[in-house]
Amino acid sequence: MKPYRFFDVIMALFVAVLLISNVASSKILLLGPLTFDGGTILFPLSYIFGDILTEVYGYQRSRKVIWTGFFCAALMAAIFAVVGALPPAPDWGDQTAYERILGITPRIVLGSLVAYWAGEFCNSFTLAKMKIFTRGHWLWTRTIGSTLMGEGVDTLLFVVIAFAGVLPMGLLTSVIVSNYFFKVGVEVMATPVTYAVVAFLKRAELEDYYDYDTDFNPFALAARPTFQLLGGSS
Repeated sequence: MKPYRFFDVIMALFVAVLLISNVASSKILLLGPLTFDGGTILFPLSYIFGDILTEVYGYQRSRKVIWTGFFCAALMAAIFAVVGALPPAPDWGDQTAYERILGITPRIVLGSLVAYWAGEFCNSFTLAKMKIFTRGHWLWTRTIGSTLMGEGVDTLLFVVIAFAGVLPMGLLTSVIVSNYFFKVGVEVMATPVTYAVVAFLKRAELEDYYDYDTDFNPFALAARPTFQLLGGSS
């Protein structure tokens, strides 16, 4: 397998952003006219990392990163639940605070995992297909277009699964709309940074992968990718 200098670093940052966002999502924020969960501040970066991974290294390696993030998030939720269920020490008086912040309900865990899985794979698939369609040109169309699809799926699934029936319909709709436009807006504003990072990685890794013969089955983890050297244009 071809060695990469920065792939592991990007994967680690991707997983860190995912886990931090899940914890921060326990607070609902009001920022001007927008109402959204706290994780929305950081979570769009996971889609930017996802765009970078697919653009440079291809869908198959992004698939590996997405599954890594999925299992890390599931492990984190399981540990929080076990620790919360264990009896606290007699002189430790913060059990209620722990349960409020980290005592994630099963619905939020389910919503987070399902939305993350579906949204990230939708994002990666869309970008990989658009890269072939555009022949490697107009990177901005792929990063924004894939985010419109992925973030739409992610936001709708998470908010509906986690909060339907808990939040009033008006607030539920407001959270969906605010989350979606905030996340897409972050992606649009980050486009110059995405361009710079992608260009740097393509030069450093001598890689610009096109998924012509890729098996896009999200469960095909055993697939062994072929490698393509730098040759496309952004």
